[in-house]
Amino acid sequence: MNNILQEYLQIPVITRGYTTACLLTTLAVQLDIVSPFQLYFHPTLIFKNLQLWRLITNFCFFGTFGFNFFFNMVFNYRYCRMLEENSFRGRTSDFALMFIFGGCFMTLAGLFVNMVFLSQAFTIMIVYVWSRRNPFIRMNFFGLLTFQAPYLPWVLMAFSFLLGNVIIVDAMEEERPGGFNWGL
Repeated sequence: MNNILQEYLQIPVITRGYTTACLLTTLAVQLDIVSPFQLYFHPTLIFKNLQLWRLITNFCFFGTFGFNFFFNMVFNYRYCRMLEENSFRGRTSDFALMFIFGGCFMTLAGLFVNMVFLSQAFTIMIVYVWSRRNPFIRMNFFGLLTFQAPYLPWVLMAFSFLLGNVIIVDAMEEERPGGFNWGL
């Protein structure tokens, strides 16, 4: 148990905090402690009813445990950690600022495209930033396709499409209740 705690504490602080928040949020929903209806992005509830937690919780919920959750968490953890350990080494505040600016931009985009949960779009943002900061790294996708890192977001979008998801999901994730249905 001590080794697990020691390994956990070696994860960079922003990556550890965000990954832990995502896992705990999903676990709370899975155990019916919290409902997804208490977490989603809804501007009226945020600004008129002052349910300010929704500005953060919509970034921490990827749906119930399953393939999509696992896939998103692996990408979140891996690329967030690599960014924090390499590109932002010794600059934790800069990395936190990138999170804040990215979250603010996603929130503004969510106002216009009827997004409910911004977590998947946030993951794509992290992967995109990592891929642009590492343009010469060669990637291998499931042993089938080899490409340069800047193409990773496009490969993920194609993979998502092959899994039957609507491509707009990768950029702007869900529909708002009562809003436009993207075919999900």
